[in-house]
Amino acid sequence: MKFYYVYIVECSDMLLYTGITNNLVRRINEHNSGLNKSCFTYKRRPINLIFSQEFSDVNQAIYFEKKIKKWSAFKKRALSNEDDLLLHLLAECRNDSHFRNKD
Repeated sequence: MKFYYVYIVECSDMLLYTGITNNLVRRINEHNSGLNKSCFTYKRRPINLIFSQEFSDVNQAIYFEKKIKKWSAFKKRALSNEDDLLLHLLAECRNDSHFRNKD
């Protein structure tokens, strides 16, 4: 069975990068070796893996990657630290139009 991994790495400048791969070890090594000069992580090496999630269905992995790419860095860090309470708080809607924010 083939597995897919959604991962988050922290770059040397503390920025986060989210990606997907079918070989996590190889992909982290590629980021750190700087094979692709146009890659986001190229000038931000070394990188450090802070989160990974394994999937057996590529479509689920793609869906999850697209979802967390839109998250704030705070929310991604909460995910990587397994801080469920903070993750829940950061997921709450804070828009003025949200029903909880109306008088």
